[in-house]
Amino acid sequence: MHGTQPDKPIARPRTSLIRAAVAFAVIICGLSLRWYGFPLGLPAFVVKYGGSLLWATMVFLLVGVLLPRLTRSQLAAIALTIALAVEFSRLVHTPWLDAFRLTTAGALLLGRIFSLWNLVAYAVGIAFGLWIDRLAEKRGLVGWAKAP
Repeated sequence: MHGTQPDKPIARPRTSLIRAAVAFAVIICGLSLRWYGFPLGLPAFVVKYGGSLLWATMVFLLVGVLLPRLTRSQLAAIALTIALAVEFSRLVHTPWLDAFRLTTAGALLLGRIFSLWNLVAYAVGIAFGLWIDRLAEKRGLVGWAKAP
């Protein structure tokens, strides 16, 4: 059996690194949108839901960094589960959780107010992450390779 290829492909070693770099770029875009969107005159809808869209894209990419051998569908399912859990956690109110949500980190990571529209933004953001990942694969940056 020496020299035969295994049935399962392996993730390219640089897949996680590329996804992490793209996630970092998405984080910069999201923070820039939230901090500079209003001063630049962008509509509140764009700032609010654009930030949510980019947050979900980041979640998809970071799940891909941590679990590079999973399929994109599996990554999307995990990212959507995380997004749903975070959004529905906004319906839970405890003193320590509400206090954390009032911090900048808490607002960026968990948000403050439940919104069904965020769920739409998250779905679009995960779809955007899928598209970015496919584009990177077409360019040979991420994806699958046969084990040596």
